[in-house]
Amino acid sequence: MTHTNKAVPDFNNLGIATNLLAVLAEQKFTSPTPIQRECIPVVLAGKDIVGIAQTGTGKTLAFGLPIIQRLATTNGQALIILPTRELAIQVEEVMQKLGGKLGLRTVVIIGGAHMDRQKRSLRQNPHVVIATPGRLIDHIQQKNFSLQHVKIIVLDEADRMLDIGFAPQIKQILSLASPMRQTLLFSATMPTEIVKIANQYMKEPVRVEVAPAGTSATNVKQEAYIVSKECKMQLLEKHLADHSGTVLVFSRTKHGAKKYTRSINEMGHTAVEIHSDRSLSQRKAAMEGFKNGKFRVLVATDIASRGIDVNNISLVVNYDLPDNPEDYVHRIGRTGRAGNSGKAVSFVAPDERRDVLQIERLIRKPLQVMPLPVLPPRRTVAHVSSGYEGGRGFGRNRRSEQRTRRKW
Repeated sequence: MTHTNKAVPDFNNLGIATNLLAVLAEQKFTSPTPIQRECIPVVLAGKDIVGIAQTGTGKTLAFGLPIIQRLATTNGQALIILPTRELAIQVEEVMQKLGGKLGLRTVVIIGGAHMDRQKRSLRQNPHVVIATPGRLIDHIQQKNFSLQHVKIIVLDEADRMLDIGFAPQIKQILSLASPMRQTLLFSATMPTEIVKIANQYMKEPVRVEVAPAGTSATNVKQEAYIVSKECKMQLLEKHLADHSGTVLVFSRTKHGAKKYTRSINEMGHTAVEIHSDRSLSQRKAAMEGFKNGKFRVLVATDIASRGIDVNNISLVVNYDLPDNPEDYVHRIGRTGRAGNSGKAVSFVAPDERRDVLQIERLIRKPLQVMPLPVLPPRRTVAHVSSGYEGGRGFGRNRRSEQRTRRKW
């Protein structure tokens, strides 16, 4: 069943309670996004949902508002499950903005934080538990948390949770929960495994699709450069010089993220890294510094491709292409948020043609291949991979780059 709903000019026509409408007005939310228009009435009606929407479309508000309203009339709890710590923290921030003044009690259950402190918070009987799957299972197994009072379960960024191996935990949680619960599943893509979960654990879910699965943000300009590994850092330096505003750089590996951050700082820009080797406090400090302007550049692995809710990122750089094309969609979705325009550039090695074709197939359009600009000279040998013979000079390498440039 696919739900369709006529567009409405504001939140007043969606069945939202007066006290929540007042909160929205105070927060300057005036017009719902398409996913909010479609989902809020369905969730308020108590129906299961499979929501397909690209990142940055306002999904948290789409399930957060009706959850708060429904919990006000029941004694139950809501459980929101997300793939990463950063997302869990950000979802709690949104939930508190919506319901904090109304007495909403929330708790975040994530790895890297103090287990006993989380245990004490769970004893306070919070209205909403926001968790990553692994740590949630730990608390369930230690009998710190029971699913018997959970009336609503949200699986947010479900495809990402499956990508990083959380399918067994998700199935275990859904199996333990009451069969009378309401289940809301949100995903940017719709792989077969998610279809199976919906069929097995959900009750006639309403499918809400505001964009075809895998659709990339329409207000993000996407470009690609064919460039050798040796010249990538120079190309990044050129983009950092030519673009103003905050920049998010994606690395495939933790080692790369550390290396690229060091190089960017040596250029004179303020940069910080975020990846799984960083502690929770380091990751929170990096995110906060990036949000408040302390750091202009955030270098991240895909742990952050769906964990960054910053509306003014002007440029996303895929320094390394992602391991799977779905992550490309989520990476570039970090810019062009909240109706703003954005830009995403990808640095493509000449032997990565197949990876680009997979991305183009998923997003249903070609990436615009740009000619290489005149690049700044290499700064030091430290920025050059071991296979480069620095004594040959940049000019020869530049001509080689021009010869590899081509249309796909």
